This record gives sequence, C-alpha cells and structure tokens, in this order.
Amino acid sequence: MLTTEQVEVFNFKGALRGMRNPKASWHLSDTIFDDAGGAILTIGENDRKLALTLVTSGSDHRKFIRQILVCMDIMAPDYWWKEMDTYKVGTIANSTSTMHKLTSRPLTPEDFSWDESTAFRQETLEHLNHLISNYKELLKNDQTEQAKKIWRQLIQDLPMSFNYTRTWTGSYENLRNIYHARSNHKLSEWHDFCKTIESLPFSELITI
Repeated sequence: MLTTEQVEVFNFKGALRGMRNPKASWHLSDTIFDDAGGAILTIGENDRKLALTLVTSGSDHRKFIRQILVCMDIMAPDYWWKEMDTYKVGTIANSTSTMHKLTSRPLTPEDFSWDESTAFRQETLEHLNHLISNYKELLKNDQTEQAKKIWRQLIQDLPMSFNYTRTWTGSYENLRNIYHARSNHKLSEWHDFCKTIESLPFSELITI
C-alpha cells in the first residue's frame, strides 16, 4: 500500500525561464503562469516544444528539470522505502519517528501494508502490542533498563510491512530516474507512485 498527499510543485516559472538562457530566447516564451504563485495555468506550445526537445537530448541538456521541485507526503511500507532510498542523491525526506511514536498507542492492521489478514499476522500484531504494553508498564514503574530491552525487541520484531510517512522533496530529474527505472516493477507500490508522477503538471518532462 502506498499513498501520496499534499503534493506541491515549485519553480516551473524559474526553470522554464532558465532553459532559454543559453540562446537568450526569453521573448519566445509563451507559457501562462499564475501571477500569485507562479504555477502553470497554460503551457505554451513554444515552451513545450523546446522543453521536450531538451529533455530527450540527454541529461546535459535537460538541466532545467532539476530546478522543478516537488514536495509530497508519502505513506509506504518499510520494504518500499528501502528501495526508494536508492534515489537519495539530490532529495530530502523527513520521516515519522519510530523512536518516539511507535509505543504511543496500540498498533492496528492499518499500520501495515497487508493485502489480507492471516493468523500469523494477527499473532504478530498481538505480540507487538503486548511488547508495547509491557514497555509502558516498565517505564511507569521506573524499570528503565528492562524497558530498553523490551523496546529493542519491539524494533527487531517489527515487520517490513510497517508503514512510515515521509515528507519527500526532490526534482523532476529525480522523478524521471525513478519513473523509468520502476514503472514496470513487480511491487504494486511502485505502480501507485508512478501514477502520482503521471498526475504532475507537464509530466511529459518525466515520462517521455
């Protein structure tokens, strides 16, 4: 399971202006922007043609898409994040904290990317919640050292299907690398993420 929320795109105006710097062709720009926020209202045909030409001419020519920034909240299981971490160069992510929040409440099936409920998964959930309950009880009784041992056991027993939310920031270039490497991946979470990419403004810059 993967979900994306709060998706924002920044600096299209600056990036499209910058792509025309090499030939000083700013006067040919025909994209209409929202004056308040700089978002694209209508992509101009001149800008579209030049942008796609540069993108398909190779990484040296499409530098401008590295200036188009994207920020979003992504909730996904640990096994997906381990693959997403391949694309750390030029990206930033702030994650929900296992250290601080894992023991704040009982866990539920919604905290995991489980396609279906099984007896083993139910036993796992009960085991984890038993550890959480023990951890809190030990802390309440000032048994700090024993609580640390329980906490380590909890972290070690947490399945890779546990969901984390990260606020992720990267560029269209980052997303282009991801899209072309992962769009046919066997993990369904990658398909969901690629659908989010396809929904971005002027996503042809990424998907072409």
